[in-house]
Formats: sequence, structure tokens, C-alpha cells
Amino acid sequence: GDSVSRGYTQAARKALEGKANLHRAPANCGPTKQGIEKLEVWLGQGRWDLIHFNFGIHDRATPVEEYRERLGQIMDRLAATGATLVWATTTPIPDTKDGKYTALSIVERNGAALELAKEKGIAVNDLFAAMTPRLAEYQPAEDVHFKAPGYDFLGATVAAAIMAALKKAP
Repeated sequence: GDSVSRGYTQAARKALEGKANLHRAPANCGPTKQGIEKLEVWLGQGRWDLIHFNFGIHDRATPVEEYRERLGQIMDRLAATGATLVWATTTPIPDTKDGKYTALSIVERNGAALELAKEKGIAVNDLFAAMTPRLAEYQPAEDVHFKAPGYDFLGATVAAAIMAALKKAP
């Protein structure tokens, strides 16, 4: 995940305390291109029961087909671990006056990712849908990040999705 996932990691870890151990890549995972380059390092030699993952904000300028291709490669590599997979949709971003961010770029990438997840039988944690009605409360204007209560909300949402997926896991 990206800086948004870094923001909710502690809240998710707290919500999962005593139920599951949550590990996160030690860096901002950036775009899918970097994901492909670093995935082996991030996976390490451990055995993973469940991998909750996301790429999107840093791919907002990547052509959608290129994003889809690389994300598919990442999904295939994660599936090869034998872990239960949960794709997290990218949280909403605002249109900014300078044009650096456009809300549509995330909608398009989430659409491509959701198609891939469905094709590959990967569960989805729809953080985009969960956060959309709460943007005015949790997201500062012209910022892709969230206020502390927003990260708490996302952390609880992620923890609930992880627990639900673990209950369904073989």
C-alpha cells in the first residue's frame, strides 16, 4: 500500500490485537512498477496466511491498461504464496486546482482492479465505497490523505475485512 495504508496501519494493528499479527512493507510501496521490482523483498521468506494489498494513488498517471497489466502480475505473484488475498480499493482523491490529482483517475484504476480481482477470485475490501460518504468529515480539502479519525475508521474497516477473510480461509 501507499501512504494512506501507512496512516491506517496502527489502527488496524490495534483492532487485530490478540487475533492476528499485522505486518506491513517497511516503505511506501508506490506505483505498480515499484511493486513488481520490490515484491520479493517485501514478501521475504515468511509464510503469509493473508495479504491485504493495494496499488493505485501512485499509478494515477499510469495508463489504465499498463496499470492493469502490472497489477495482474502482482496479483499472480501474491497468489503464488498460497495466502488468502484481499484487494483494497484505492481511497478517493479530490480534484485539485493544479490538476495534480483527479478523482476520475482513481475511479478508472479501481474499475480495472475490480475486474482483475473478480477474474482472479480475489476478495475485495472496498475502502473507496466505505470512505466516500465520509470525505467531508475525514479528508482535508485538496489532500489524498486523511485526518486521524479517518485513519481510525479505515483501520477498523481493514481489520474487519481481514477478520472476515480469515474466517472464510481454508
